[in-house]
Amino acid sequence: MPTDALDPNVVLEIDGYLKPNIPAIIQRHNLYRQWKDSIEKHENGFDNFTKGYLKFGLHVGSQNEVVYREWAPNAKEASLIGDFNEWNRQSHPMKRDDFGVWEVTVPPLPSGVCAIPHDTKVKISMVLPSGQRIERLPAWISRVTQDLSVSPVYDARFWNPPVSEKYTFKNPRPPKPTNIRIYEAHVGISTSEPRVGTYKEFTKNTLPRIKDLGYNTIQLMAIMEHAYYASFGYQVTSFFAASSRYGTPEDLKELIDTAHGLGLTVLLDIVHSHACKNVLDGINEFDGTDHLYFHEGGKGRHQLWDSRLFNYGSHEVLRFLLSNLRFWVEEYQFDGFRFDGVTSMMYKHHGIGTGFSGGYHEYFGDGADDEGVVYLMLANDVMHALYPFVITIAEDVSGMPLLSLPVAVGGVGFDYRLSMAVPDMWIKLLKHKQDDEWDLGNIVHTLINRRHGEKSIAYCESHDQALVGDKTLAFWLMDKEMYTHMSDLTPMTPIIARGLALHKMIRLLTHSLGGEGYLNFEGNEFGHPEWLDFPREGNNNSFHYARRQWNVVDDKILRYRYLNNFDREMNHLAGQYGWLDAPQAYVSLKNETDKVLVYERAGLLFIFNFHPSNSYTDYRVGVEEAGEYKICLSSDEGRFGGFDNIALDSKFWTTPMEWNGRKNWLQVYIPSRTCIVLTK
Repeated sequence: MPTDALDPNVVLEIDGYLKPNIPAIIQRHNLYRQWKDSIEKHENGFDNFTKGYLKFGLHVGSQNEVVYREWAPNAKEASLIGDFNEWNRQSHPMKRDDFGVWEVTVPPLPSGVCAIPHDTKVKISMVLPSGQRIERLPAWISRVTQDLSVSPVYDARFWNPPVSEKYTFKNPRPPKPTNIRIYEAHVGISTSEPRVGTYKEFTKNTLPRIKDLGYNTIQLMAIMEHAYYASFGYQVTSFFAASSRYGTPEDLKELIDTAHGLGLTVLLDIVHSHACKNVLDGINEFDGTDHLYFHEGGKGRHQLWDSRLFNYGSHEVLRFLLSNLRFWVEEYQFDGFRFDGVTSMMYKHHGIGTGFSGGYHEYFGDGADDEGVVYLMLANDVMHALYPFVITIAEDVSGMPLLSLPVAVGGVGFDYRLSMAVPDMWIKLLKHKQDDEWDLGNIVHTLINRRHGEKSIAYCESHDQALVGDKTLAFWLMDKEMYTHMSDLTPMTPIIARGLALHKMIRLLTHSLGGEGYLNFEGNEFGHPEWLDFPREGNNNSFHYARRQWNVVDDKILRYRYLNNFDREMNHLAGQYGWLDAPQAYVSLKNETDKVLVYERAGLLFIFNFHPSNSYTDYRVGVEEAGEYKICLSSDEGRFGGFDNIALDSKFWTTPMEWNGRKNWLQVYIPSRTCIVLTK
């Protein structure tokens, strides 16, 4: 057996139920090894292979010459055109090598300066075998701009700022975070004003908020350039270009560097699951064929997303995508990735019309797309080998086994998976169940139902739940009263009191019980009052809902600040006690009649009373460790919008007698719809 061959016993030790699928797991692992061997043989290893962004595209040499390379095997002729040569198709012809790679060198001007001025427009012009001439934006271009007053089609620009304008990174990357607490953010919507926000504004205004709230990681959405703002960044046209809507590449570098200076890790929401089908400013039909970067015909098209699907079995496509990952880490100093649409990549049906029951037969065999899975294995393996600090997170709805385990043990190699069932559960409860019908057993099961040894990111709601057509948890809880009764100058109505209470309880429960990481979408920490809707034809291109209303949380008389205060306290407590890194909680009580839930994690005792009306004095709960306990967090504090019914200086002494499977018990006062956390 070769040294890197997969030992089936290692897989079976992780999960014995995988035994019938061992041949399929070995098959995909062998395919991964074949790619590794091939790249080692033909490309001198992955380190060299993933530096494609240094070879392809436009690059300035030591003498100010510009070298441009592009892969376009179907073209019969190619030339570089742009403002610099007055769009002359004859003046800068390109030469083709045996692999279909075209190349041209543009010498400097006699004065020695670069012949292509900084930030001027360029294109590649190609003649096809049919004689047709086509023109495209360079596939590896790092800067594209859109002038909607002229056309929605992007222009490619040669980004080569003078040294005085280039951003220089000043701060080292923070240590790889443990106890990961993620703030999912979109630069464009991060202003209260009805317009597109900028990188510089995010750096100045939003980064301090994130730091103050106790998050240690930021996940930036919609950074890779996309033609349609309302696509939320998921219809990528230029994979190496940071979106120009928000500013320049240098501005984004400053944002990330500033975040690092604050001790914040920065992840990129990477879209390698599909690409925009645009031809004029995308990579679709780049060299006139249907199948350069994508599968041809129906296999290369996603029915629901109306987009193109990559051919992960192509050597050059692997170079493009793996180099893309490295580019964002090297050029912009991103610290890792949240991979979007992983389910679509791992299955031939792309998850369309498929409900996953959890049966293992659904993950392997004919339905699995080994090429897509192997690409993810290669991506994770390469990134972790080159950059030990990198964090990767999978957005997978299917529950694929081994997804967030190392490739060496048969896994796909992610560090974390998103617990996508959790927000669905909360929404269903709020939509369909009365408070006294909540099934604590089912809630707990959904929160702790994780694959052994695989880390999960829990969340109550992400951007998906904030979009128009759905409602945020705050909106489900309080709805129209958010417009009339969120001021301290108005009475605390039963709806607002319930909404504030459950918003806090749902968050703490998900945070402390649901995973090994936590995620929040920006604004939801303070119960953002409205959904998110980008400017589009259906709303008269309005920015009214495409913003974050920081004004309501900053207003000292509005109740949004209470939720914000609780979120901050919860995150800082998680950082202090490290519960996300601790082993899974021990749940000692799920009392369906009393609606009381009790569990221990990281040495803390969590007690929740979900009952809509009953408060309990001297309520007995079990706890393993004997001693004196005190309150370190109470959702009932006035600064969190509570009623201050719980004395924060209370002390609780254990009695050495078994209770609910624990060695000791203590008694607490736990009012209706409150939660407390005790520590020794």
